[in-house]
Amino acid sequence: MTIRDIELRRYTVSTRKNFSEVVAAIDAQIGHPQMEGFRNAMTQARTADELKSVVDAALGPAGLMEFTRFDFGEVLRKDDAKARQSVRIVAGNPLIMKEMVKHVPDAGSYAPITILVDEREGGVCVSYDLMESLVAPYGSSAASEVARGLDAKVKGLIDAAVGKAATA
Repeated sequence: MTIRDIELRRYTVSTRKNFSEVVAAIDAQIGHPQMEGFRNAMTQARTADELKSVVDAALGPAGLMEFTRFDFGEVLRKDDAKARQSVRIVAGNPLIMKEMVKHVPDAGSYAPITILVDEREGGVCVSYDLMESLVAPYGSSAASEVARGLDAKVKGLIDAAVGKAATA
């Protein structure tokens, strides 16, 4: 049995934009494939080039696609009709995930990633757990490099959605 401590770093940006605007901005930048058809096309791909074509067709302008989402706000409003809105968007890019998992098999536990959009007092918060912090304890410079690239994509997506200048 192994237990590994992981120091998680979370990227959070707050905005005065309304919840629906932020979610719509994220939705406009990520792909939304019909998942059953996407899985079938991935299974039928015989080569890495064919797989890349399938994945590329499913990605949005940010180079990511949505796998699923969980509307926590909908659940919260079952008890309180005025409860805040909150959604967890599970997104990623299978080709990026593949590169990380080649170097750190446990990276499959962290990908695809989560973007949390949550209404709070004073505005909307968008949060993302930085992949680089999740793979760092495994000591793979190759996986960390791929994770930094993914982090840059997701941070750019979030910054654009909230109207913040891009971060490094």
